[in-house]
Amino acid sequence: MLKDEDRIFKNLYNDLGWEIDSAIKRGDWFQTKDIISKGKDFIIKEIKNSELRGRGGAGFPTGLKLSFAPKEVGSRPHYLVINADESEPGTCKDRDILRFEPQKLIEGCLITSYAISAHTCYIYIRGEYFREGQRLQKAIDEAYEKNFLGKNACGSGWDLDIYLHYGAGAYICGEETALLESLEGNKGLPRLKPPFPALVGLYGCPTIVNNVETVAVIPTILKKGAKWFSSLGKPKNTGTKIFCISGNVNNPCNVEEEMGIPLKDLIEKHAGGVVGGWNNLQAVIPGGSSMPLLPKKLCDTITMDFDSLVKAKSGLGTAGVIVINKDQDIIKCMARIARFYKHESCGQCTPCREGCGWMWRILERMANGDATYKEIDLLQDVTKQIEGHTICAFGEGSAWPVQGLIRHFRKEIEKRCHEEPLVKKKANIPYLIDQHLLEKDSA
Repeated sequence: MLKDEDRIFKNLYNDLGWEIDSAIKRGDWFQTKDIISKGKDFIIKEIKNSELRGRGGAGFPTGLKLSFAPKEVGSRPHYLVINADESEPGTCKDRDILRFEPQKLIEGCLITSYAISAHTCYIYIRGEYFREGQRLQKAIDEAYEKNFLGKNACGSGWDLDIYLHYGAGAYICGEETALLESLEGNKGLPRLKPPFPALVGLYGCPTIVNNVETVAVIPTILKKGAKWFSSLGKPKNTGTKIFCISGNVNNPCNVEEEMGIPLKDLIEKHAGGVVGGWNNLQAVIPGGSSMPLLPKKLCDTITMDFDSLVKAKSGLGTAGVIVINKDQDIIKCMARIARFYKHESCGQCTPCREGCGWMWRILERMANGDATYKEIDLLQDVTKQIEGHTICAFGEGSAWPVQGLIRHFRKEIEKRCHEEPLVKKKANIPYLIDQHLLEKDSA
């Protein structure tokens, strides 16, 4: 269990007030000028030494990412962009940071902007987070009033302006290059990489895109030291993390805990346990809906960190822990997730655009008991044709939950399948289209 003195987000439940004066009492904006005076190289080196990894899903080393920004500012200005789109189902950690700990993010923006030589920072916030956006704007205004932002921000000699930009609610805009396209006023479609945003990003300028939680923890790391942060958690999986626990638990919650905490402890101690008891657990999605689920036997011993979950063929992702007990139809759950990805696919890549619809239709038939045994392997084949063949990782993220279902619950699927297609009472056009292709493929 994480000790209270090691907790970074001390106001996660708004017990102490979100306003700037309350934040200052909690230690925000303390020694900020001194940290900046130590120089850009010191800041980036300290973040590298802390082994902080991105909290938005991919888990890329943050210090390394910041170091990709060009050292010298040429004819093009540098930008910092904060990804507050948070559209991954099961995830709501950034929302609480924006509502209750906004100054941590704003202070992090100043320090990070200085480290990458940016004078302008954009916070791209999910359109549905309208109230959170209003709260964040008030917090930004308060920081300007205290001279923590603007000209000579916080007395550091560095100028910084922060602008808030509302998205239009597209899942794809959580992908960094699609976010940049949307920020420029274009349709949110991912770009081909390279070139990477660190060299050619917003308006064709060097840009670093980071998640809300990642940037919000940077001031505390620099105040307490990289050694302190790396002493928490496990090697290469250091520090604390906000876990969002939802689904079939008695007490759904957001909680900050040490990386590497056992999943069972997280659910039992913080979320009040599984509805119906631990033995009623069927599966857990450990990192938001795009991560493959884990069956109960793995949940008994798995620890919540990037590397342990990759070994279990899943991922920590955004740490959106979705608990599914035995009262749920696991195939219907995955069909619902597949429908979400079908709806949210930006349509730029053929494998994702067509494959998401295929996966959803096949899963619906499986859930209804209308599918054939052949379709299980067909479904697996469709996921493999999506994975690794799309411009962005979100296409792969649509395939992984389905792969997890087949990997761990194949017998459950087989129970509802038949040797031959059932004759339906009324024609189902999507069914007939897929069935025709299936028969043609096997001929």
